[in-house]
Amino acid sequence: MENSNGKLLIYASNLVSNKEQLEPVSVAAQKMADLLKLNLEVVVFGEKRAPIYVYYKDGEEEPIPVYCNRGEKVDVNQICAALRNMLFVLSFHPRHTSLRRVRKEIMQSLS
Repeated sequence: MENSNGKLLIYASNLVSNKEQLEPVSVAAQKMADLLKLNLEVVVFGEKRAPIYVYYKDGEEEPIPVYCNRGEKVDVNQICAALRNMLFVLSFHPRHTSLRRVRKEIMQSLS
C-alpha cells in the first residue's frame, strides 16, 4: 500500500561504478523518507552511465525532480539539505497537500 504522503524515487544506472555515488544519495533519501513518512523506491535503468535523480511522487501525479547528482562527490548532509529545501518549496504548491501536512517536520529538519 502506498503511503499517503507520497514517495521518493531514486533513478540510477545499473553500472557498478555508479554505486559510489548512489550510496550517499540512497542514505540521504532514506533519511528524508523516514522523517516525512514517505515510501522510497529505487529504479534501476540502462547500461549507460547516467546521473542519479531523486524524484518526489504523490499519488498519480507526475514525479517531480528534487535532486540530481551528475557524478560529483557530495556527502549525505549536503544531499539531505538539497532534498529538504526542494520538498519544503513543494509543500507550498496547492497540489501537494500531503507535503503541507509535514511542513513542520521539514522546517524542523532545516534548523
